[in-house]
Amino acid sequence: MQEIDPAAAPLLSEARERSLNEDLQQLAQDARAYAEAEFQFQKSRAAYTANSAKSIAVLGIAALVVLFFAAIALVVGLVIALAPLLTAWGSTALVTLGLLGLAGFLLLRAKKRYDRMMAVVGEEKAA
Repeated sequence: MQEIDPAAAPLLSEARERSLNEDLQQLAQDARAYAEAEFQFQKSRAAYTANSAKSIAVLGIAALVVLFFAAIALVVGLVIALAPLLTAWGSTALVTLGLLGLAGFLLLRAKKRYDRMMAVVGEEKAA
């Protein structure tokens, strides 16, 4: 016959006294407690993410504003630096035309990429 480990004897006697129904009820309570804990964890995680996203957005917008002011400073500096060579009106016209040319070039590249994207998306719809 098998010998029972003395340390396991109390556990065996407890297991014999419990019923399957009690075990299932305990399992359901444990599952409910786990689900509630998981829900609270995900809720706090979502709150943390939302707060972090707000601060990231504020910092990003602040960086874009500073970058915009830096670009304005560069344009004003170019106009001032070119003024002795081309007069104030000439330097203003040159910088303005240069910026308009750059904007037009960037818009043409954006249009080409948009057309390429629409061609790819159009092919997928046709398929």
